[in-house]
Amino acid sequence: MAIDDTRTFVPLNIAVLTVSDTRSLDDDKSGATLQERLTAAGHRLAARDIVPDDVAGIRGKVQGWIADPGVDVIITTGGTGFTGRDVTPEAVEPLFEKRMDGFSIAFHMLSHAKIGASTIQSRATAGVAGATYIFCLPGSPGACRDGWDGILAAQLDYRTRPCNFVEIMPRLDEHLKRGKAKG
Repeated sequence: MAIDDTRTFVPLNIAVLTVSDTRSLDDDKSGATLQERLTAAGHRLAARDIVPDDVAGIRGKVQGWIADPGVDVIITTGGTGFTGRDVTPEAVEPLFEKRMDGFSIAFHMLSHAKIGASTIQSRATAGVAGATYIFCLPGSPGACRDGWDGILAAQLDYRTRPCNFVEIMPRLDEHLKRGKAKG
């Protein structure tokens, strides 16, 4: 992977959703980590919110952002483990028009290098819905740093070669006939 300096950076509108029964915006370190990194990279924070570990609440917030033409990317943090309250994949994956299996694989490879076999306790997932990229990360600041620094920063940068997610955005919804990605 390399940055092609002949290309112009394209800022994206990124929404950050923290899934937690115990956090508020004041003490949400994972959401803050993502916000800091995406804005430092030159992207715009389209929205930031916190919802409890509840399928309907998570799904409703994500659906609202998918429908919003001002949101290009959604990153969730939290709720990807195995406890009874961890329901982010159950809430979000049914919305995917296309799954991004490679994201989970890449995330686990990065995570394994840092925390070893404990990475299997994460159900990090990603996909595309309504011409919106959706990435679900674990709820720790470290996992958010790893996901952003190791995968998302490059893939959400139009200058990244040999390929990146930004350059295919205009074609994400060609099957929908509504053109969100073109607008």
